[in-house]
Amino acid sequence: MPLAPARRRIPAEPQPHMFPIPAGTYKIFQTDAFDWLAAAPKSSVHAVVTDPPYGLLEYSPGELEKLKRGRGGVWRIPPSFDGHQRSPLPRFTVLKPADHDRLRDFFRRFAQLLMPVLVPGAHVFIATNPIVSHLVYEPFVRAGFEKRGEIIRVVYTLRGGDRPKNAHEEFPLVSVMPKSCWEPWGLFRKPCEGRVQDNLRKWKTGGLARISSDEPFKDLIVAPPARSPERDIAPHPSLKPQLLLRQLVRAALPLKQGVILDPFMGSGSTIAAAAACGLSSIGLEINDDYFAIASKAIPQLAEIPIRQRSDVRIRDGKPVPANGHGPESER
Repeated sequence: MPLAPARRRIPAEPQPHMFPIPAGTYKIFQTDAFDWLAAAPKSSVHAVVTDPPYGLLEYSPGELEKLKRGRGGVWRIPPSFDGHQRSPLPRFTVLKPADHDRLRDFFRRFAQLLMPVLVPGAHVFIATNPIVSHLVYEPFVRAGFEKRGEIIRVVYTLRGGDRPKNAHEEFPLVSVMPKSCWEPWGLFRKPCEGRVQDNLRKWKTGGLARISSDEPFKDLIVAPPARSPERDIAPHPSLKPQLLLRQLVRAALPLKQGVILDPFMGSGSTIAAAAACGLSSIGLEINDDYFAIASKAIPQLAEIPIRQRSDVRIRDGKPVPANGHGPESER
């Protein structure tokens, strides 16, 4: 979840109560993720599932204030549709070269601090965007992580597909960008110690949990946007649905042992998914408002029933819920 400046900085110092995390429980800390990672014990985290800031600009104080007012800046405020007010979207196409450099440097620092904290064979699931994913992936590879592919989330959003601005009537059959129908999650792994089987025995990591003995975890997941009651419980601009996150956290701990970290937990949806699956986790968030939301939302989100893998199917190339209704646009 996105990182945003807090009104006060809470330093992360080595604390004995950080670890261990009892099985099936979670701990959350209001702190700067980089400070916490610098102080965390080596080889103490077994997986990371996180939605970090796609671009640092949209979560700066000035842009967050524009978001609260409902007036532009980096945030695109979509018009209402069928009587429903849609949530804002960050516009990554407005990022400048200097913003790209800051984003690349952010993920370079993140990858370097994260590497020693992970056990060998630990997987990292990191949400991104097709426009800026290369700025996320390159620093991780340079830091020594193995790129293990991408998880493609099929989701219809309101991004892209628009005609040229102020010239849509002149060019009615032209789109400036393709309409977005997917969200990439980069998948990385800290190198194993020896063979995967040896790493699994020692560190409980190195592979991904299968759905069943007959069905492996797949890199294509159909997951529509989070709706009520999830959005009512956790009103965050980048909320990811439990349907998606519960599949990711299950896969992240192949033997259901170890600790999952979300260093940018926002309103706590990843931590809630881990709790719902009986997995141990740690969440970090620096923003006062989001941390307060997460403190209340996590237990409520964890209690939401999810009909795993039966909620949606792909029909004619589009995700369709089991109730037969068509897909809805994200946010």
